[in-house]
Amino acid sequence: MIVAALSTVVEWYDFTLYLYFATVLSRVFFGGGENALLATLGGFAISYAMRPLGAMVFGHIGDRLGRRHTLLLSMMLMTLAMLATALLPDYAAIGPAAGVLLIGLRCLMAFSVGGEYTGVVAYLLEGAPANRRGLITSLASAASEVGALLAVALSALTVALMSAAHLDSWGWRLPFFVGAALAACVWLARSTMQESPDFLRQVWQRTVPSAPLRHTLAHHKPALLRTFAISALGSITYYVGITYVPAFLTSSGTVAEGRSLGLSSAAAVAVILVTPLAGALSDRVGRKPVLVGFAVASMLLPLAMFGLMGGGGDVAIAGGAIVLACLAGGVSAVGAPATAEQFPGEGRLSGLALGVTVATAIFGGLTPFLAELLLRQTGWHAVPGAMIAVVALVVLPAFLTMPETHPEWHGAAGRRSADRPTIASRVGGDPR
Repeated sequence: MIVAALSTVVEWYDFTLYLYFATVLSRVFFGGGENALLATLGGFAISYAMRPLGAMVFGHIGDRLGRRHTLLLSMMLMTLAMLATALLPDYAAIGPAAGVLLIGLRCLMAFSVGGEYTGVVAYLLEGAPANRRGLITSLASAASEVGALLAVALSALTVALMSAAHLDSWGWRLPFFVGAALAACVWLARSTMQESPDFLRQVWQRTVPSAPLRHTLAHHKPALLRTFAISALGSITYYVGITYVPAFLTSSGTVAEGRSLGLSSAAAVAVILVTPLAGALSDRVGRKPVLVGFAVASMLLPLAMFGLMGGGGDVAIAGGAIVLACLAGGVSAVGAPATAEQFPGEGRLSGLALGVTVATAIFGGLTPFLAELLLRQTGWHAVPGAMIAVVALVVLPAFLTMPETHPEWHGAAGRRSADRPTIASRVGGDPR
């Protein structure tokens, strides 16, 4: 379970590294010029659309053959994609084909990442004790921020230690080689992992679905909608409340680019600290009240924080960025177990693929662009916060009406059935 949790470091290392090296990659693969950076970022956006497809493919594999197979295959593809990126010929060597190959590898990376996070969340949930599911499953979100910090540190070190000419010539390859080596180490560690207890239970009871996606669509439509709602709030609070903040501060003329990236590092540390606390809180009081509380907070805090940061002032900017990071980290922490618990073990990965990754593609990939567009058109500094507030208001009814998913909060009947020994308990599965 430790190996599974730490493996999200790799995907967010790559995610952050590509964005931080976007200006360098635009020169190396697209020849520079006024449209080169736009092409680099456009390739990132195109690849993002591959995540839901990857999640559905890997979800089918995980629901049919086992969680371990999904985790091994997705990490193998991530290793190959990062290694191939580090070895790519540049624009000077093969012309426009260099940019095409880079975008193709980004699509392969996004495809593999699509199955990575949902597979890790399911594996952690199914292997955790019932009273610690929130805490343990939230570690996937906390570990991802460790990957982001690692990418920031290595990027800054690489840029600081070499000239611009050396950086464009070969220096940019070094962080991608490091990422490939890190992914390969995780793959080797994963090869020692046991299969999920819940999947073993399905095999023992012969309940493994033959068509997991169709099974989920037929039997769990309300769960899919609730999962989409939870992930929509988690995505917009993260991608607008954390990822977009450096661009917001720079675009609004509040702080310089270098300082805004420093705030991103502080935000990542805040997420690492608050995520396990929120996960543990959901273990004590249940997922539903924590989600409702974060939804109400999301209706109020982002509006105030973006307005505060837009007005300038060192304390206001730092405080606003950290509050937004804590809010996003909290939603992600409780969202991980809450979404996975919407589904039984049968078809769980396919359910997460449909609900989580589709919501992330809409409310994660598009919202930073939309926030910047609205900010430029209205000039209202609080408009990104208003976007978060609108989504929180829309999903709040779903949170208020959803059943509690914590296994110890289902009521007396649920607890009695959980206490009965079953075939599943003898193979380490969830007795439900």
